[in-house]
Amino acid sequence: MSYQALYRVWRPRSFSDVVGQTHITRTLQNAIVQQKFSHAYLFSGPRGTGKTSAAKIFAKTINCEHSPVKEPCNECSACLGIQDGSISDVIEIDAASNNGVEQIRDIRDKVKYAPSSVAYKVYIIDEVHMLSIGAFNALLKTLEEPPKHVIFILATTEPHKIPLTIISRCQRFDFKRITQSSMVERMETIIKAESIEASHEALEAVALSAEGGMRDALSLLDQAVSYSEDQVVLEDVLAVTGSVSQEKLTLVTQAMYHQDIQQALRYVDDLIQDGKDPGRFVFDLIYYLRDLLLFKSAPDLENILERALLTDSFRKLSEEIDAAWMQEAIKQFNTCQQEIKWTNSPKVFIEIAVLNISDQQPKSAEQSLEEVPALSRKLAELEKEIQELKKNGVAAQPVETPAAASPRPQQRQTKNSYKVPYERIRQVLGEATKTELKKVQTQWADFMNALKKQSAPAHATILNSKPRAASDQALVIAFKYEIHCSLALDHKQAIESLLTEMIGKSLTIIPIPESNWQELREEYVGKQRQQEAEDPNEASAEDPLVEEARKLVGDDLLEIHE
Repeated sequence: MSYQALYRVWRPRSFSDVVGQTHITRTLQNAIVQQKFSHAYLFSGPRGTGKTSAAKIFAKTINCEHSPVKEPCNECSACLGIQDGSISDVIEIDAASNNGVEQIRDIRDKVKYAPSSVAYKVYIIDEVHMLSIGAFNALLKTLEEPPKHVIFILATTEPHKIPLTIISRCQRFDFKRITQSSMVERMETIIKAESIEASHEALEAVALSAEGGMRDALSLLDQAVSYSEDQVVLEDVLAVTGSVSQEKLTLVTQAMYHQDIQQALRYVDDLIQDGKDPGRFVFDLIYYLRDLLLFKSAPDLENILERALLTDSFRKLSEEIDAAWMQEAIKQFNTCQQEIKWTNSPKVFIEIAVLNISDQQPKSAEQSLEEVPALSRKLAELEKEIQELKKNGVAAQPVETPAAASPRPQQRQTKNSYKVPYERIRQVLGEATKTELKKVQTQWADFMNALKKQSAPAHATILNSKPRAASDQALVIAFKYEIHCSLALDHKQAIESLLTEMIGKSLTIIPIPESNWQELREEYVGKQRQQEAEDPNEASAEDPLVEEARKLVGDDLLEIHE
């Protein structure tokens, strides 16, 4: 005999075999025993949770020769005939391929005939939401007042697509996702009966990847058995499903929390190079962080964990990491999960999310409390100085001239080092005007929105950037991280093309890391002041009040209005 898939061999044959749906099976069993079952049922829920299996078991139980009973005997001619499909009174219909009015009218015409072999004629309509509006209308009257010997069972994964007039005529049962522990327990029974060797960790990984569907779990277990040698181990399941081990998830989380950006990006690169599915990686990481957060908040509720195993490293990490940081990380990865669905460059979005999360290391409560008095004192000093300026006028302060020209800012060397074009940027600064920069800044928000629609990867690379200086031909853009500069150049043509369209003239973008920009700007301002001190006739006299304000708040926050 040819090989049969595990999910077919182990399809439930009695209510006790239906995993994780006790709230439904118990209700149906009591109704059968008390002879109070309905003429129409609606079974809704995720795929692989036992809807059609429960429908078939229900049909066997009410038609069993020993009825009324809680379980079908699976031995009488009625049970065996319904199980192998030889009894024509139990009809399974796939609404996906039989969704027209004619098919439903055919059912309506035949329901009036009494069953030929068993007590009740049962129509099981799978994926009923696929029926057309006309078909639903044709079914409506029959569903409301069928003959006493007919029972309808409608099954669907999308109950919101079914007209309310149909739903109101049925008893509705909502099948829920099967818990990880229930699926593992069922699989342990199956592998024991099938003489399959599999580790407990491997079964847990299968259950997680199945996302609440028993059928999916058995299909994945089948694949893992074919992939493995003598025993199914965790590595076999991870290879088949594309999931990431808890050890790797722990390392990535630790690197992000400790702001070790280089190591975190290396882990991501290694995982994707090893063939792990980017979407699956983000999914696993979200659930791992969720488990960390819940375990940290309520350690006694360890049975609600969905992704994590309670290892020593997991417990230690839950104590170490701040809850607010975990919440923000989950939000960032959730956004990333949505973005990568519509792109051919998922790795870029994952790297951006890792960078953003690593940059949002929260301060401890002690650090925050220490900083409050210092900030309050600084604010009081600034307010006092401003009051003195208003009262007594402002005395011009001597300009501090640098002893020597500022040295060339040091460029940090990393694996993906970006070479900052200092001389080109100095040239732009010499030609830059506030008018040109203002023109870009006023259009920047509209430009970013347009870029997101035109090229999501390009938008992601310059998401955390700011235009810092603009000349008639070039625009200097400062980025939070050095790697963003390199990524922006990969999308240079798309960025410049849209920028030209928005601004009305061609501009060449020049990326620079924010830290390098601040150093270069200080160097440029220092040289300007030195030239003014050496040749006061060429320097325009500045209002003393403006100069003092510049010292207090800096050039970035200062706006001068005539």
